Amino acid sequence: QELLVESGGGLVQAGGSLRLACAASESIFSINAMGWYRQAPGKQRDLVAMITRSGITNYAGSVKGRFTISRDNAKNTVYLQMNSLKPEDTAVYYCLLVTSNLRDYWGQGTQVTVSS
Repeated sequence: QELLVESGGGLVQAGGSLRLACAASESIFSINAMGWYRQAPGKQRDLVAMITRSGITNYAGSVKGRFTISRDNAKNTVYLQMNSLKPEDTAVYYCLLVTSNLRDYWGQGTQVTVSS
């Protein structure tokens, strides 16, 4: 059983939009922060956006104003709305969940490809 289920990746043209979702298993308790990282080929995995349980957000500078992170605490789900996508946004996007006792869970990743 997967603990984190990601969805919403795909292929889109530059300027287009995609919405990622990551649903956490009900077996995970005391979820604090949820968010997204991404990893392009040959590069390190970098922060995209995070959101705390109370709704405080943090974004990478490269996505501010284009991406919006949100979460539904009742559904243990985090979303990433990505607008005005650029080819440089192409990467595998990974969901991250951190519990209140600082245990972290990673999703398997979903591919986002932006064509020029």
